[in-house]
Amino acid sequence: MNTDEHGLILYADDDLLIANKPAGLTTIPGGWEADAPSLAKILEAEFGRVWTVHRLDKGTSGAVLFARSAAAHRTLSLLFETRAVRKTYHAICIGVPKWDEHTARHPLRFDVGHSHRTVVDHSKGKPSETAFRVLERFTGHSLLEARPATGRTHQVRVHAYALGFPLLGDALYCRPVERDIISPLQRPALHAYSLEFEFEGKPFSFTAPYPEDFTQTLSRLQVYKLHVDMLQV
Repeated sequence: MNTDEHGLILYADDDLLIANKPAGLTTIPGGWEADAPSLAKILEAEFGRVWTVHRLDKGTSGAVLFARSAAAHRTLSLLFETRAVRKTYHAICIGVPKWDEHTARHPLRFDVGHSHRTVVDHSKGKPSETAFRVLERFTGHSLLEARPATGRTHQVRVHAYALGFPLLGDALYCRPVERDIISPLQRPALHAYSLEFEFEGKPFSFTAPYPEDFTQTLSRLQVYKLHVDMLQV
C-alpha cells in the first residue's frame, strides 16, 4: 500500500510518524490476527522500523502516533504516561444531550468474562475521566467531542454509554435495534480527531480528516434533520 496515495501520513520526520488509521485495521499485529495487515506493518514497509506509542481499537479511525527511534519512543511514551498528550475524539452518538458540556467520571474495569467489555464498577473500577462537549445536535443523534484524561480500554465508548448516549454502530455497548438505522457505518462511530503535545521543546498539533463512512453518516443526519425541521414549519 502506498501510504501517500491512501492519505495515511499526517506527519513524518526523523523522530515522529503520525498516521490517519482507517477503521478495520489494527494498530499493531497481535493475538489471533498476528498475520493480518496492521498499520504498523504498512508503515514499516515504507519507513523502516517504527515503535508503537499508543493504540486505537480496530474499529476506531483517526490519528495514531508512532516513534521512529528508541529514544523518541521513550520520550513519547512518558508523555502519554504523564497525561501530557491532549487527545480529542469525535463520536456520533444516539440521543441528544440537554447539556453542552459534561465530564464523566465513572470508574471502569475491563471484564474479560463478559465479551471483553469494559464496565462501570464503583467498587473495583479504576478512576477514569472523559470530558464531553456537544459539537452538533441532530434529530435523535448528536456529534460529541470527547477528551479522555485517562486511557482505559473503550473509555470513550463506555462513558458515552453510561451517560445514556451510546455510539452509533457500537455492537458491543448498544442494543441491536439502536444500530445502523440511518448510518452506513459498520463500526462504532468514533474517530480520533486530533493529538496535541510538546516534544523536545516544540509544540505539535495534528488533526485527522474524517473517513468517508463518518462523513456520509453526518451528511445523512444533517439531511434528515433538515427534513424534520421543514415538516415542523
